[in-house]
Amino acid sequence: MSNLVALTDQWDRKTTVYQLGIKPRRHLVWRLFIVNTAVIVVAYSVLAFSPLTVKSPLRPLQGGVFSLVGLLAVTAVNTLVIRRSLGPLVRLTDAMRHVDPLRPGERVEVSPAGDEVTELGMAFNEMLRRLEDERRESVRRTLLAQEAERVEVARDLHDEIGQRLTALLLQLDYLAVESPADNLEAVEAARENARGTLEEVRRLARSLRPEVLDELGLSSALRDLADRFGSSSNVAVSSTIQRGLPELSREAELVVYRVAQESLTNVVRHAHATDVRIELSARDHYVSLRVADNGSGIRGEPEGAGIKGMRERAVLIGGRLGISARDGGGVEVRLDVPV
Repeated sequence: MSNLVALTDQWDRKTTVYQLGIKPRRHLVWRLFIVNTAVIVVAYSVLAFSPLTVKSPLRPLQGGVFSLVGLLAVTAVNTLVIRRSLGPLVRLTDAMRHVDPLRPGERVEVSPAGDEVTELGMAFNEMLRRLEDERRESVRRTLLAQEAERVEVARDLHDEIGQRLTALLLQLDYLAVESPADNLEAVEAARENARGTLEEVRRLARSLRPEVLDELGLSSALRDLADRFGSSSNVAVSSTIQRGLPELSREAELVVYRVAQESLTNVVRHAHATDVRIELSARDHYVSLRVADNGSGIRGEPEGAGIKGMRERAVLIGGRLGISARDGGGVEVRLDVPV
């Protein structure tokens, strides 16, 4: 039974190698053994057939010198051979450490040698591809579930809470007319509080699910987003939208909108900026969103949940998200979406 299992494992390994397009070669251990044996044979041949002669009896000093020279020569050759053989493995290990799942498309460089290091590199690249596909699908399911919940909550806010507050405003309007003069001030204060609460509920509903994005498209939604953030904060928000942009899928438009929304939220909360600029343009088969501010910039803090959420959304649509410090101060967020 154990022999059968061993044969099955061996067959699986060979099948995997052929599926990756690699021809099986000698193992690294055997190659190192062959090279070391060749070095020893060459060193022995040089000593055996060399025209140099040594007087007999051999003095201890001469023997020590010959032994030391031979040992150093063999050691040097062995070091070069081992370094050359294991160097790609060290580079591969270093590349593996720097791969980031939130920055898809990164692959380790694979040498055409066809040895174990090549097999390991190709297997690692194949594993990265599968992980990226699985992560993209997982992120897609998660974000779609989140958006569905947002739509449901926005609908409840608009239809239930909004209508109740509207009815309350109507009642307060009636009381303002019918109440005596000494109660009028209290009724007016209650009416203003109800009106403010109604506006806040509508703002929350719009932020949860932007109706303008569904009705008028991405360009109008970004302009509306800039206007709303500019009017509700002390930050001047301007938008520049290129005309004739390529058409994006609804999923991609939603990702672009959410990245812009999260970027503006981070600016208002953390950047202490006075000016923010939103740009949407097309170039080199990409639609690019750029959100730049003049705030305090990147302070070396670890990325928070908001930035990680933006990166996951970019992964969902195969986009590239970059966050960098501006020369004059502030931060620039850039999202490139393939058309």
